Amino acid sequence: MSGIFVSVGSMMPFDRLVAAMDAWAAANPAVPVLIQIGKGSHEPRHAKWVRTLPLADYRAQVADCALFVAHCGMGSIITAIQAGKPILMLPRLQALGEHNTDHQLATARHVGIRPGLHVAADADDLQARASALLGNAGQAPAPIATHADPAFTARIRAFIEAA
Repeated sequence: MSGIFVSVGSMMPFDRLVAAMDAWAAANPAVPVLIQIGKGSHEPRHAKWVRTLPLADYRAQVADCALFVAHCGMGSIITAIQAGKPILMLPRLQALGEHNTDHQLATARHVGIRPGLHVAADADDLQARASALLGNAGQAPAPIATHADPAFTARIRAFIEAA
């Protein structure tokens, strides 16, 4: 694909994200955009879209895209890091009925300072950052370990066995 893959996650609709990236696709018709919209009511008119993808296909889309755009969910963040892809996130807002808490704002504050993990303030900022990140080929996030440090797990094991 080597364009943009957009995901709202698997739990809740996120029509604000979908509408913003569909508008971006209308303004940038040369860039392929695929949006996974879940249970949302906004069906894109300018971008290709699917409701859901099997996990293997989802991971393949992330691996093949130039930019991954998503909500500030930990699953999306970890998937981007594992794939070595820059991610541009728009936090869901409780006040807009997009989630039952504003925990994604807290997530955005903590992860948005890491290289390769980008947070947009609103739909306009999301569109501007998408263009900028594609123009710069977006920096990949720093890799994370897939397993805990053996010394750390040894300390936990010793604690448990001593109890």
